[in-house]
Amino acid sequence: MSLDLSYLGIVATKAVYRNLPVSVLTEKAVARGEGTLSNTGALVVKTGKYTGRSANDKFIVDTPAVHDEIAWGKVNRPIEKEKYDAILAKVKAYLQNREIFVFDGFAGADPQYTKGFRIINELASQNLFIHQLLIRPTAEQLEGFTPDFTIIAAPGFKCIPEIDGVRSEAAILVNYEEKMVVICGSQYAGEIKKSVFSVMNYILPKQGVFPMHCSANIGKDGDSAVFFGLSGTGKTTLSADPNRKLIGDDEHGWADNSVFNFEGGCYAKCINLSAEKEPDIYNAIKFGALVENVVMDPETREFDFDDDSLAENSRVGYPVDYIPNAELSGMATSAPKTVIFLTADAYGVLPPISKLDKNQAMYYFVSGFTSKLAGTEIGITEPVPTFSTCFGEPFLPLDPSVYANMLAEKVEKSGANVYLVNTGWNGTGKRMKLAYTRAMITAALNGTLENSEFVTDPIFGVSVPTTCEGVPSELMIPINTWEDKAAYEAKAKELAKSFVENFKKYTHMSDEVVAAGPKA
Repeated sequence: MSLDLSYLGIVATKAVYRNLPVSVLTEKAVARGEGTLSNTGALVVKTGKYTGRSANDKFIVDTPAVHDEIAWGKVNRPIEKEKYDAILAKVKAYLQNREIFVFDGFAGADPQYTKGFRIINELASQNLFIHQLLIRPTAEQLEGFTPDFTIIAAPGFKCIPEIDGVRSEAAILVNYEEKMVVICGSQYAGEIKKSVFSVMNYILPKQGVFPMHCSANIGKDGDSAVFFGLSGTGKTTLSADPNRKLIGDDEHGWADNSVFNFEGGCYAKCINLSAEKEPDIYNAIKFGALVENVVMDPETREFDFDDDSLAENSRVGYPVDYIPNAELSGMATSAPKTVIFLTADAYGVLPPISKLDKNQAMYYFVSGFTSKLAGTEIGITEPVPTFSTCFGEPFLPLDPSVYANMLAEKVEKSGANVYLVNTGWNGTGKRMKLAYTRAMITAALNGTLENSEFVTDPIFGVSVPTTCEGVPSELMIPINTWEDKAAYEAKAKELAKSFVENFKKYTHMSDEVVAAGPKA
């Protein structure tokens, strides 16, 4: 199916293909030399210089219509409309005499809040990716499709910083007023996915929907739960529960009567992937999946998931129906009853699970804490506290208080319980066993944790259960795992101080929320 893109100023193209089937997109990507097939049938590509999001190359077009809404700063950098217009004109010229691949699809599984996205790709492989990641339209929906937002991805176009007024050859330019995103220079497919997410984080709060960087699942009785957490905290692993259906693994909306997936697919990490530890992801790497930067034997076409020579952030994108226990509607028809904040505390001082009141929930949500570990980055020799606002700082165009207040309102209205879960370390020097964390989360989900006696942590102020079925009692209270109690107190106060210092930048938070934080 072809499409006339002249209304966008994209003219004189070799061909425009609209919503091609997965088989045809895969064929074209191979024929054009964009990638090769693995022994499982997945399309495998190398994204070159950019193997992850280029956060410093993202800009928001500063126009009078949006200027006062955006939380400008190191994440939301402004670019003048004149510079944006000049780059967009060059990209349109660059696309002349090329094959163009268009995917028209949706974000937001709840029909009341669904948004139409038109994705225009230079590469068939990237079009395959977004075909699998967004919600795919029916033939009838496609016939009457009108985009709410358009994304143009032209990785082959390289910016010239000194001429174009950007930082490097790559640029991600978001124009909220004109409902357009332009992606240049980077072939990393996650830039397209996260551009959709950034748009939803701007649009949905205006409709009373709380957008979340979280995974979500649903129990047999229809009770849903959401899991917030930064990379390495277990967000994907812990939401994949054999006794519950997966709604989605990354991006959701919380409306008054639903929690719904923004996407129709998953974008999972591949490093150290194994069939034993994560069988669902492992088995999803088949025909129709797009694999980025995983080393593959050129003869046998077998993957080596442990080889990070191309990228540590190797990835696979696939439709959610490749997961056997998925909720294919992409939504639960009631608000979440349980909210989980996941953190991996390398200091060993946060409780393995604790319950938060409303103000504490806002405080720890806005803080978005986890730890960078020694050896993960050059120069890191001991744990470093890491804070990502609302567990998704790079994708939030509005002030953090907007999202925090929405969390509080939704929790209050639904009566959800909020828990902080530490999947990291304790005083034994060992990381909490996955089986223990699962037992605590199960107890939180089914309500049995509420039968425990709770005590207040003297430094962090949270309510800590003293017992949980399936978990040794001595692990429940952090200080009990430390031989040197004075050392525990020193480390706990050190982490508390980091929280307090980090929170000073949030100038729009109430005194009650500020007071709900740790006591340094």
